[in-house]
Amino acid sequence: MAWYAFGWGVFLGLAILKFGNPVILEAEVGTPANAAEFMGYAWPTRWAYWGLIPLLAIGAVLVFVQRRRWQWSLWLWILPLLWLGWQFVSATHTVDARLTELVLWHFVGCVGCYFVGAMVLARERVLPWLLVGLLTAFTWCLIRAVNQKLIEFPRERVDLVLGQQHGWTNFTSDSVIQMKASRVIINTNGVDVLNPEILAKYEKGRVSGTLVYPNALAGLILLLLPASLVLAVSQTHRLRPWIRGLVIVLTVFLGAGGMFWTGSKLGWLVGLGLGVIWLMRFNWPRGLKSILVALVVVGGLGLFAWRFQQYFTAGAKSVGARFDYWRAAAQVFVHNPVFGSGPGTFQRPYADIKSPESEMARLVHNDYLEQFSDSGLVGGMAYLAWVILALSMASRTARQSGNPLPQAIMLGVLGWFGQGVGEFSLYVPALAWTAFVLLGASMAREGLNAMDSKLGRS
Repeated sequence: MAWYAFGWGVFLGLAILKFGNPVILEAEVGTPANAAEFMGYAWPTRWAYWGLIPLLAIGAVLVFVQRRRWQWSLWLWILPLLWLGWQFVSATHTVDARLTELVLWHFVGCVGCYFVGAMVLARERVLPWLLVGLLTAFTWCLIRAVNQKLIEFPRERVDLVLGQQHGWTNFTSDSVIQMKASRVIINTNGVDVLNPEILAKYEKGRVSGTLVYPNALAGLILLLLPASLVLAVSQTHRLRPWIRGLVIVLTVFLGAGGMFWTGSKLGWLVGLGLGVIWLMRFNWPRGLKSILVALVVVGGLGLFAWRFQQYFTAGAKSVGARFDYWRAAAQVFVHNPVFGSGPGTFQRPYADIKSPESEMARLVHNDYLEQFSDSGLVGGMAYLAWVILALSMASRTARQSGNPLPQAIMLGVLGWFGQGVGEFSLYVPALAWTAFVLLGASMAREGLNAMDSKLGRS
């Protein structure tokens, strides 16, 4: 069965590298036209189902052949199926059938990943094989982010500024046409100039790795960095001390540096909370633990205030925008409390009711509130109850294991779902499918204990 878990790890790793866009942007993700685009650009989400569907089908066969039974509360399978089923009911009243179709396929994948994680991957002594491909891709994504900050973005900024100074003669005509189409170059008073908004983004230097935008990378770091750190510390004892130290330092640098350079405010705060939770697991004297927690909180908030001082001085526009998204989502729910506007369709009613000063948004930037807005009371309550109950079960299982790796995996899952109060990670396949596989696997004590013993022998 190691081959099956390894296959899942490779697939989820590929999702991190190539399927990091929200499913509702499918029409804007073009099919690669040549080998360079195939290697360097994101792929259409529809390609992902050629890997996802066979993996889910094999998992279903394994469950049937081996007669595996559901060990947990019935609500842990009733709620996800109720949520998914209601999405199809809501789809009959959608305001945009195309967007809803894209989201329904994705949600089927989310629920399928959850059940595979719970009933297959965590029940065999194979879960470590899942981490091989998954963490390899995660590492590459972080390397890509660091490269963006230190090399790629500064170089591109210089090229664009020089292009404006020299009339864009340092670019090919096809490149200039493409940049005009994407509004990198705009025409002002008859002159082609660099879009000031693009220049401002380069000056901020927020990195996203292989994902759609910086906050998505922050979500991936919250999800996978805790397990990466535990493995870097616990599985390198056989290496020479200097090599082991290098592995640990690089892991911390890539993870912490990546989070810092994303510029994600919510990611920073959630990460700080995860650090506090991790400290609380140690059996240290209460006084010492309290001092350390206080130092972490004060230091983390102090660095947060320093890091984002200019952002708050400028008025914290993205925070105000999110409040407008949430207000609009609540308004959509009030007007459509039974069926909502249809899965994935928030942008349609929002275009009509948004505040004039707010930027247009395609998603609510709150995964939980979006369920109420898109699919009504049943969809919203089913998703919220499912997540809370599953996280409670996974948390209890992790505590009982007494091993840092399953606890770190659970901590990452908790952080990812926590970030969902201010992001749309549920709609990004690379993030959601990975999170639901790990959530399902985290609930199974047998699987986590098997993982502990296998890693202990390695």
